[in-house]
Amino acid sequence: MPGILARYATPLTTGLFLVSLISGVALFFHLGSAWFHGMHEWLSMVLIAPFVLHLWKNWRPFVSYFKRPPMAIALAASLAASVAFVVPLLGGEAPAGNPMVALAGAVQKSSVATVAPVFGKTPETLTAVLEQNGYRVASPNDSLAAVAAASGKSGRDIVVLLATMD
Repeated sequence: MPGILARYATPLTTGLFLVSLISGVALFFHLGSAWFHGMHEWLSMVLIAPFVLHLWKNWRPFVSYFKRPPMAIALAASLAASVAFVVPLLGGEAPAGNPMVALAGAVQKSSVATVAPVFGKTPETLTAVLEQNGYRVASPNDSLAAVAAASGKSGRDIVVLLATMD
């Protein structure tokens, strides 16, 4: 069995790295996120096993890299790049979840009067649009979530309407 593992360590590392590379680039550019998100996470985790086997198979040449400056420089640069993403978040809370969901939640908590100008409407015209689409607006000071609930609809429904109205 060790012979088979040693024979496949580098090819599996290469194949799974390519999957991780392609899915990571697609995720970065927000292309096919539904397809690539799970694939990227899970197969990147699977990549750990052939990577460890690859290191085991090539241990002596790998250790020799630590005797020359390029490895120290590459590791320091990698650490600095990762720290650049963490440091700005040290003073506050890290963002949680999808920012679009957070934005939709903030919109739902806001009043009709507050949200109207964001969509190029007056409170009166937004109220009219909502009422034309089956929402009951008691007051422009009501939150969109309250308007949706009073109308038997969800907050998501009202956000979809806002996003698709003219």
